[in-house]
Parts: sequence; C-alpha cells; structure tokens
Amino acid sequence: MEKRVGLILTGGGARAAYQVGVLKAIAEFLPRHAHNPFPVICGTSAGALNAATLAINAQNFRKGVRYLDGIWKNFHANQVYRTDAIGVFNNTALWLAGLILSGIGINKLRQTSFLDNSPLVEFLEEALPCEKIQDSIDAGLLHALSITASGYGSGQSVTFYQGVGEIVPWRRARRIGIPAQIGIRHLLASSALPFIFPATLINREYFGDGSMRQIAPISSALHLGATRILVIGVTTNGDTGQSGRADMSDYPSLAQVAGHALNSIFLDSMEVDLERVQRLNELAAMLPESVCAQADIKHVDVLVVSPSQQIEKIAERYAAELPWTIRLLLRLVGAVHQSGATLVSYLLSEGKFCRALIDLGYQDALKQRDEILHFLDGQPRQDIGQSGQDAIQPHQNNGMPQ
Repeated sequence: MEKRVGLILTGGGARAAYQVGVLKAIAEFLPRHAHNPFPVICGTSAGALNAATLAINAQNFRKGVRYLDGIWKNFHANQVYRTDAIGVFNNTALWLAGLILSGIGINKLRQTSFLDNSPLVEFLEEALPCEKIQDSIDAGLLHALSITASGYGSGQSVTFYQGVGEIVPWRRARRIGIPAQIGIRHLLASSALPFIFPATLINREYFGDGSMRQIAPISSALHLGATRILVIGVTTNGDTGQSGRADMSDYPSLAQVAGHALNSIFLDSMEVDLERVQRLNELAAMLPESVCAQADIKHVDVLVVSPSQQIEKIAERYAAELPWTIRLLLRLVGAVHQSGATLVSYLLSEGKFCRALIDLGYQDALKQRDEILHFLDGQPRQDIGQSGQDAIQPHQNNGMPQ
C-alpha cells in the first residue's frame, strides 16, 4: 500500500496562526522548490483556511506557506468581521433581538450571530482561488483535501472532501464523508464559530464550525488514505488549567463561559481522540499479527505538534490591539483581563498577536527538526523523549476504528 502523510490542521479562530509558524519551519527543512509533502490535508474551522491554501499551492510548498505567512502577519480583525461602530452594534442588536424573538416562538430574523463576518467572505473570494484545488489533484500533488463542518439540522459532523476517484464516501455514527467541489462556502461553514459567526447554507442545510461534534478528528485522514498523520494543534499539550485555580469564588462572566465552551469545542475532541489512539495502539501491540490482519488493524504513525506556551497568556498581552468597538463589546460580556483571555484569543485576528503565534510555532518546530524530518521520510523510529517539553509527542497508532 502506498505510504501517504496526512496533515490535520485543527480549529481555533485566530489561534490558527500558530500552525503557520510550524509549517514555515517545515518548509525550511525541505528543499526550496519541494512539492507539498502532505498528500492528504484535513482542515477544520480556521485550520480549513490554511489547509485550502496549501492545497491550492501544492506545486510549491514553500510558496504556499510564504503566502500564509504574509496573510496572517498582516491580518486585521476588520478583514474577518465588521469592526466599525455601526456594523458592530447593529449586528449585536439584531443578535439580541433574534434571541428574544426566538425565545417567544417568533423566528423572523435569519441571522443571529454576534459578529458580521461579511469581510471574511470578500477576503476569501479574493485570496483563495479554490478552483485550483483540482489542478493540484490532477497533477498528482494532492491525494485529497477535506473540510469538516457541523450540520445544525442533522447534527452530523460532515467531512466534505475533494480528491482522487478511488476514495469511498463513509458513514459512521454522527459523522459522514461526502465528495464535494470545495469552495468558499465550505470554508465559511467550517470556520463559523457558534453564536459568534453566522451559519452557512450548503445545499439544503445550514452548517457551523467543524469542530462542533467532531468526535473523531483523526479518522477523516485515515478514510482519505493517510498512513502517517501529523497533527498541528492550537492548545498547550497537557495543560490542566491549574494555574487558574487560585481564586474561583467569583461567578463566571459570560465571556468566561463562552471561552470555556469554545475550548470544549476546539480542544477536547482532539485530546480524547489522541488518547483513544494511544490506547488502541497498546492493545494492537499485544495482539498477534494474524489477528490484526483479520481485523484490518493498520499501524499509523502520529506526530502531534502543539504550543509550548499558553496562548491565552499571549492573548492577554495583545488584547489592546483589538478595535475599540470590539474591546467595548467584549467588556460588556465580561471579557476583561485574564478572565476573558480565552475568548479574546479566538477573536484576536490582529497582526501583532498572529506574529507572536507564528514565531512560537516556528520555534517549537525548530526544536524538533529531526523528529519531524524522520516522520516525513517515513523512517521507523523508537519513541522519542519529550526533550524538556510536551509540545510535540510521537505515537505509534493502530489506525483506530475509522
């Protein structure tokens, strides 16, 4: 069976800038004009935007990463959502009115989102020529690209994929994979943070952020033919949140509740899935090869790269970079200082914050250069130590139930 490296780019709003730093380092590890080293690319939420960019630029991996680097380093919140006073407060008023009307059984307002992401629509249409994805596939530079979104009507996690003809659609409990011509609407749907950005209509159903109900984020890459998987996360690995337990006597603000909910959506499923992979791997190691073959259990090497520093702490330093309208709005919901740093970290699409995350990702990847190169080369490895940090962990995986 052909060996293929899969890349999984998780969600997290502005936190996805960290992924660009890791990709920037990987691009420097490879020859200057190297093609895309990831035949299978899976993106969710903001990670979907990065994934589509890599797929479009599969001919020259470094060029694609450089393009991403330029976008994120020069990002401003007004390229993602409206930050002008009229746009912010009119949309907020509509959001509140929609909640009230829905509460009394009247659903007259179609859009009930906290922020208006129409600038993102215009930006993506200009920046990402999605029709070139098929060119990458036809040239043999890309096996498949997938974008995952969550259906508000069906309750399913839907992975839209575009790839070679032999890929077979799949259906599992609460999750399906269906072929599609990936376009801007899929990216918008996958990155529509719940409550914050409006849902996107695809075919006959409205979709929201792909991290919602994505109970098995690794499985999509396996279905698409990946045999080795690199996961670039957006949360500090193994962070238990103990640093925030000094004084929890105050009732949580709306911003704290929202930040906690977003963390649950974006972080928990991947951590649980990775733990499941590790447990299944331990079981597979104890089974005879004949049993593994009969049960169609395949070993898949998984490498996880995640921040070595808490992104919330970085967000605290750059919160003042947000437009005054958004700062005021966040203050109204209790996002002040440390208590609102988690929510701010998802919305802080400003260049200075993004540059800090890119630099963090770049430095984290540099520290593990040899592990990453060995992983991409497909060379067998023994378990590698933590090298003083938990940011990057290798796993030997049995492929887990797809």
